[in-house]
Amino acid sequence: MESIPQKTPFYNKHVALGAKIVPFAGFLMPIQYSGIMDEHLAVRNAVGVFDVTHMGEFIVTGSAAEKFLNKITVNDVSALEIGQVQYSAMCYPDGGIVDDLLVYRFADHYMMVVNASNIEKDFDWAQQNLIEGVNLKNISGDTALLAIQGPKSCDVLQKLTDVVLKDIPFYHFTEGSLAGFDMIISRTGYTGEKGFELYHDPSKGAELWDKIFAAGREFGIQPIGLGARDTLRLEMKYCLYGNDIDKTTNPLEAGLGWITKLQKDDFNGKAELLRIKEAGLRRKLIAFEMIDRAIPRHGYPIIVGEEEVGIVTSGTQSPSLNTGIGLGYLASEHTKPGTEILINIRGRKLKARVVKPPFVPPHTI
Repeated sequence: MESIPQKTPFYNKHVALGAKIVPFAGFLMPIQYSGIMDEHLAVRNAVGVFDVTHMGEFIVTGSAAEKFLNKITVNDVSALEIGQVQYSAMCYPDGGIVDDLLVYRFADHYMMVVNASNIEKDFDWAQQNLIEGVNLKNISGDTALLAIQGPKSCDVLQKLTDVVLKDIPFYHFTEGSLAGFDMIISRTGYTGEKGFELYHDPSKGAELWDKIFAAGREFGIQPIGLGARDTLRLEMKYCLYGNDIDKTTNPLEAGLGWITKLQKDDFNGKAELLRIKEAGLRRKLIAFEMIDRAIPRHGYPIIVGEEEVGIVTSGTQSPSLNTGIGLGYLASEHTKPGTEILINIRGRKLKARVVKPPFVPPHTI
């Protein structure tokens, strides 16, 4: 029997704004309001607000918290300063990806932020890997999360707080008051634009939403759905779990070698990842642009000559470029930028070329 989808604290706001609502990762979430193209460009050019309360948050405490996180994640947690955020991933012993995530370092604890569809799986995996001196708590149900993204995001939020937002470096955070509520103000996001993510008490959510939109009215603020969230992240080549990465892919072939610290002490998957690196990657996750007019989609075969050499993991019509773009795994010998490939779109073999990502320059700094 399927469980009834949950509603975030902003559900009534989404409905009142005419959002198209669908079940997603156990929640009723807005896919779009005015339309994906319009919402996407609003974030690129002004400012947009995303309800991302469906994401998961775990608190890690105890004397061995750092040691534990270094065991279950691929990045080097010991490099984190207080107030810093780290992008990382968890791997199985065979190098397959459990999930990608963020690690926040506070003065006396850590917070893991995981993908919405993986909360239960990730928490179970973390519990299976617990060591003495660590306590783990799932606070996902007690945490609401809004992402305010776009070149005007700082202007909007600065009206609501005494915290000097421009002084928070990218991938850092602070604890402070905004709109009269205590929260975590994080300089992070999934769009490639300047922005912040606000972790707060769910009971304050509706009032916070209203205050942010009132502050943002002069800047053309808009609510943004999951549809535009996907096109924005794809233009950056940010991986989506379940599409571009999963238990059948490893961080090295997914282009996440930069977060995989193979020189640190033993961690889940290290031995296999070292073996994979030594043997050489058989395939890589690449970015491509369509040459022919067409929109690539997840699951479409990628062809070189007459041979199927890969598969599209993510694809869309880029609102910024007005052309079809996508990601996909290709045999390593076909991954050089400029290589022409064919995308099999419903039986039609249409031309595309491998490009160096991102598709659109990021403006996070």
